[in-house]
Amino acid sequence: MNTTSAVELQTLATLPFESARTEAGDLLGGAKLLKRMPSSRAEVHAAIVHGIPYSALFFLTDRITILSEVDVANVIGISARTLRRQKDEPKKSMPTDLASKTWLFAETLAKAAEVFGGKAEAERWMSEHAMGLDGARPIDLLRTLQGAELVNEFLGRLEYGVYN
Repeated sequence: MNTTSAVELQTLATLPFESARTEAGDLLGGAKLLKRMPSSRAEVHAAIVHGIPYSALFFLTDRITILSEVDVANVIGISARTLRRQKDEPKKSMPTDLASKTWLFAETLAKAAEVFGGKAEAERWMSEHAMGLDGARPIDLLRTLQGAELVNEFLGRLEYGVYN
């Protein structure tokens, strides 16, 4: 019987996921595209505020193999058509809200890859309905901050073997 309390579970689910942050940076092109790899939440915030180029988003989308371009565009809050149009200006910085959602998506994908053993497995999981998320697809929940919190809390529970 698992004796983990709700408070402990909440703490575990919200612990900084150091490797996920590093992997998120790698998924966005690393220091080459981000100019510098953030090593803390404060540095991630600063990178987002100072501008992450669209090329980082394209670096990520070029490596997505299972999720659709429409899924990714919906998560970050733009249309697939607008996303394609931005390819003409890859060095242009994304607006802060778009960069923030892009980072959150990359970080969640990295966390899921760690939990499930690889990026393809993580993408597959994100595209399927999850019982632990009331039957919703994780990729659809990532459209809002509250949904992203649900997905990340669920990944934390899976990682630590707490299913209730």
